[in-house]
Order: sequence, then C-alpha cells, then structure tokens
Amino acid sequence: MGICRNATVTPKFWPKPEFFRPLLLAFAVLLGLLNSLSAMAGSLTKADIERRFGPPLHVQEKLSDIPAWPLTSELEPEGGPVGYVFESIDLAPIPGFEGTPMNFLVSIDRKGNFMDVELLHQHEPVFLGGLGEPPLREFVTQYAGRNIKQQFLIALNAARNRTGQASNTQGFQTTLDGVAKATASVRIVNQSVLGAALEVARAKLGFTARKERGPTAHALPDVHDPVAFAEMLKNGMVGRLRLTNAEVEKMFAGTDGAGVDDEALAKPDEVFVDFYIAYLNAPTIGRAILGEAQYKAAMDRNFENRHLWWIASAGRYSILDDNFVPGAQSPRLAMAQDGFFLELRDQGFEPKDIAGAPELNASRLFGVFAEAGLDPARPLDLSLTITRAKGMILPTLTHKQATLSYAPPKNLFVYPPEPTPEWLLAWKARWLELAIIGAALALLSVVLARPHWISVEPRRLAIFRLGFLAFTLLYVGWYAQGQLSMVQITGAIKSLKAGQGLSSYLYDPISLLLIAFTLVSFFVWGRGTFCGWLCPFGALQEFIGKLAKLLRLPQVKIPLAVAKKLEWGRYLVLAVLVGAAFLLPRAGETLNEVEPFKTAITVGFDRTWPFVAYAVGLLVAGAFYYKFFCRFICPLGGAMSLGGRLRRWNWLPRRAECGKPCQRCKVVCEYDAIEPSGEIRYDACFQCLDCVGIYHDDRRCVPIMIYDKRGKTLTPRAAGKSGGAPAEQAA
Repeated sequence: MGICRNATVTPKFWPKPEFFRPLLLAFAVLLGLLNSLSAMAGSLTKADIERRFGPPLHVQEKLSDIPAWPLTSELEPEGGPVGYVFESIDLAPIPGFEGTPMNFLVSIDRKGNFMDVELLHQHEPVFLGGLGEPPLREFVTQYAGRNIKQQFLIALNAARNRTGQASNTQGFQTTLDGVAKATASVRIVNQSVLGAALEVARAKLGFTARKERGPTAHALPDVHDPVAFAEMLKNGMVGRLRLTNAEVEKMFAGTDGAGVDDEALAKPDEVFVDFYIAYLNAPTIGRAILGEAQYKAAMDRNFENRHLWWIASAGRYSILDDNFVPGAQSPRLAMAQDGFFLELRDQGFEPKDIAGAPELNASRLFGVFAEAGLDPARPLDLSLTITRAKGMILPTLTHKQATLSYAPPKNLFVYPPEPTPEWLLAWKARWLELAIIGAALALLSVVLARPHWISVEPRRLAIFRLGFLAFTLLYVGWYAQGQLSMVQITGAIKSLKAGQGLSSYLYDPISLLLIAFTLVSFFVWGRGTFCGWLCPFGALQEFIGKLAKLLRLPQVKIPLAVAKKLEWGRYLVLAVLVGAAFLLPRAGETLNEVEPFKTAITVGFDRTWPFVAYAVGLLVAGAFYYKFFCRFICPLGGAMSLGGRLRRWNWLPRRAECGKPCQRCKVVCEYDAIEPSGEIRYDACFQCLDCVGIYHDDRRCVPIMIYDKRGKTLTPRAAGKSGGAPAEQAA
C-alpha cells in the first residue's frame, strides 16, 4: 500500500452569522458618528489676512459667492480687485494620507499668477515628525510668480532642469522640485493649491468655460498662406457686421431712442456702421491684415502673449467715441465667450494701409490676457454699443447692442492634448518600480500557490525567503517607500467621514499596488502573505531575530496560552486608533506613532531621539522574543488578521497524525501558530512555509518516516478541519 501524502480539497465556508453581528453593529455606530461630525473649514478672519498684506494692498470683505478676500490697490483706486486671497481647505479640501486635508493660504493676482502660498496647517505623517515641516514650506515657495494656467509637474531635482526642458519652451508647463520620501504627499499639496486657485479663477477671472472644455487652442505658428481681404471675408478669417440706418432704427423701435436720428430716417438704406474683427495671432490672418512690417512690429510689442484682434469700423458710426483714451478699454466695445466677458483693452497700435479694406473711420488693435481662459478657435461675441440721446437738456440716453459672432477657421489652430492627470503622472514616474514590484508579487504568488518545490528543501526555502525579505526591506521599504501603515486605514476613515472619497490613494501607486495585492491575498492565504513577506518592518524584525539566534542570544519563552492572550493587544491598539480616527482625529495622529514604521522605514531612523529609541527598543525586544511587535502590538497586523478571515481555503496541509502524536511542526514554528492538536492558527501564521516543507519531506516528517519503516499507509486529516488544502498546493 502506498503512502497518502496529499490532503483533500476542502473549501472553507463563510463564517457563521454570529461572526458578522458585532461587525454590523460597529458599522452602524460608525455611520452614526460619520453623520454627526462636520468637515473642517478655514478659520482665518479679515484681520488675519490684513496682517499679511500691507500697503499699497488693502483687504476687502470676504465674498459671499466664493470664500475669498479681494485685494485692492492704492495705485489703482478705480481698478477693482487686483487679486484674491483664500484658504485652500475651503475650496479644495483634498484629504492627505492621514485623512485630514492640508490647508494653505493662497493669493493670486487678476492675471492668474500666484502671489504667495503659505502653509497654515497639515497632518501628513511624513511632515509631522519625519522630515518635519521645513521641506514642505520650502516646496510651496516655488509657486510664487507662476501662472495657474500652466501644467504643473513634480520632479526631484527640478530646479536644475527648469530652463532646460523642451516642454517648457512655450510656457505651458512648469516643473516644481519635489521632496524626497514625500512624493505622494507633495502631489496632494499641488492638487490642493491648484484646485483652490482654479476655483477662484473660474469664478472671478473668467476660467469657468475652460474647466468644461479642457485645453484651449493655439494658433499654428508655421501656417502662412497669403490671402486677399475679400477672400478672408468669405472664408471667415475676418468677421464682419454691416448695419444700415433702417436696421438700427428698428433696434430702437418702441424706445425713447426711436425717431431721433434724422439722417437715418432720411436715408434708411445707407450704411450706419460696418465693423470688422480679425484674430491676428494666427500668422495667415495677421500678415494679410497688417502686412509683414506692421505684423512684426505688433508681435514684437506683444511681450505678454495676449490674444490680439484687429477691430475696425466704417460708415457713420465708429467703434471709438470722442472720449476714447489709447491703451484703455473702449466703452463701445465688449467681448464675451460662453457668456463670460473678457477685458478687451486697446494696445496703442493703429494699423495703416489695410490692403483691400474699405475706407475706415477707426482701426485699432485690441488684446485680451492669455490667462483669461479664452479659446480663440471657438466662437466669441464682439458687441458694439449704439447710444441715442433724446432731448437737449438732460437728454434721455438709450443704449442698444449690435453683436458680431466670430470664429476663425479651425485649420489655423491646434488643440494640445488633455493635461495628464496628476495621479497618472505619479504612476508614469514610477513605472519601473511598479514593474519590479509587480514581478516580485507575481513570483511570490507562484511560490505560495505551488509551495512544494521551494519548501521541501530547507536550504532552498531559506535562500528564497531571506532573499525576498531582503528585497522587501531594501527595495520595497527603504527605496520605493512602500511600507503600508495604519495611517492608510485611519486616513481612509477620516476621508470617508469628510465625504472626500479615497482619491488621494491614487497619488501613491506603490502603496496602492501592495494594498490591492494584499486584499486579494486575504481570500486565498489569509493575513500571512503581507505580514510574512511584504511588510518591510516585519522583514527587519525577522533579520534581527535571525541575527540574535546566530549570536546565541537567550530567547524568551512564553506559554502558548499566555501568548494567545497577549495577541489581543494588537486588536486593542487597532480599536483605539480606529476610534480616535472618528472621535479624536488630532489625538489619533499622535497615537499612530505606536507604529515605528515611519521612523525605521520611511525616514530611515533620521528622526529625533525619542522616536528612534522607541523603534530600536522594539527591534531589541524582537531579538529576545521573535517578532515581538508584530505578534503583540502591531495594529496593522490586527487589521490584517481580521482581513485574513476572508480566507476561502485552509491551504496549509495537515494529516490525522499532526499533533496526535506528532509535534514536529509545532516545535519548529517560530510564531506559535500551531496548536498542540496540530491545528493551524491562521490568525497567527506568517506563512513562512516551514511546516509545508516538513509535511512533504520524508526525511523530516515523523509520521512519514515511521509509516515508511512499518510499511503502512498514512491518511489525510478528515475534511472539514484545518487540514483541507487545494490539491495543487498539497501535492
């Protein structure tokens, strides 16, 4: 008779309903707390803002339609707001990794340029006690002078590359120097600052339409086809609106302005006004209208890269009134796109000799700031105000507007691609690390799914396990900054409580990849996959423990019954941290320091001495009791153990003789994860595969050796107990 060395396939059924009742009750309580707690908001007053801005600037009352303070200037007493100041948390409360939005005081001018960005408060773990706040404060100083219309890119050592990148030559992109070990947090900072600034710009600077349309078109600089004025009128390069006296009279019908223009009544078919518009930034149009010399002169003067139009009129009425001041706005002209008016200002340039144009009574160049969000390839409206006066003394004025809709031919423009989302830039920037870690996770999955070959030879297993743990510590932990933490759990709670969702996790692709893999592993292997293979601090503890044994340091022995009670410590710490995330978020930030991960892994022990002493103390404790922190304190380990209860198979193979009488695996297990009965305690298992190797090795498995000697047959442990395992894993 042969020896049966394979266990049968035994699916693990879902827990009994009693298992879910306390979880459902806790979930209901948490929902109640979620509804009862309000989100954070800005708290600065007008006086706080005035202390930051002195003459010639003056802070006005906070606006009612958007939470921002307008800034006016003594130098422009009639110029309206020259800028706006606001708190980012009021407009873009993007939660950080700790779950609480950072808050910045942001100021922008009316052209969309950042005046200043000041850090008010933040709760990012890496900037609290790790790197400290100075790197963050230095990072936000880079916004001053940059325009919110640019695409902001984050890169390390960007300060050395800002003037050398081809992508910056047209001013559409700007690169900020990031912060090492805090790349994901810095991307959230960038989104908070830009998101808040864009909200104000859309409400007050005419950026609203651009939000919905995406990037605006740019005139093709190398397209120049000579074309006559008459042809430009036909193909739409030049817009035109011609009104006769009769048509204008009809506009005033029924008003006080009706019938007061004697010439219009006498000559109804003659031209009242004939006015034109042409977009000059498109070279084909600009050169045809102005000629080469005037076109070059106009573009050389356009150092602010404004949108430029030639606007002219013929007939009885002019686009300019008697009080027109060159360089100012014409009271008779107004430009709008998508219902939003633009500041159309004279450029102090009067073109002469427009070839093919009729006799004109006014011909000027007008411009709009490039930062205004205008799309020159889309239709815009140019309105001409016509005014009539009735009476000689204190006359009654009546105003009517004639509107010309204008859109240049689309073949003169190009639309840039949609800006890459910030989170996707983070993924692209770390594609190599993601590929390497992804390949490592695939290898680990194969090994855990087919553990026979790797585990049956002790030396082979030791080499693979120690090698993979070294990769986890050195590459995943210290290099790629992929240490998962309770901060991600408490941060998710705070984000959901504030109604902000979990989008901030997209900015940390390494952690998100590990989280996704760990969640899947819960259903297959339980908690041991992460705690035993993918936790950098756990790997560091394991190396300390192995080194201690090589040095023959005395090892503390704790009875299994006592160890089981001490293991509840990690659940207690987990409950305290989760409760604090709901009820005492500020205190929770301090309580999260029970994890030494930030000290030992994130900043590599580069921290103040109390934190370093605590982390080193835990490692020393692990030298005398194997993986002390992981087994008795780690709240993340507690969360992993709860998640591991989703496991669908008891995948570790067992025999009927395991524990009765054989205790070989129990004695070897360094984690006390095997009961005297031979049952596997999956909540305590770190998936080291030692017991799997023993199970398959006829030189180490005592039941196999005895039954081989006696010529008898071993039988698998009965189905329904902890010995069930997929056949391919037990084989």
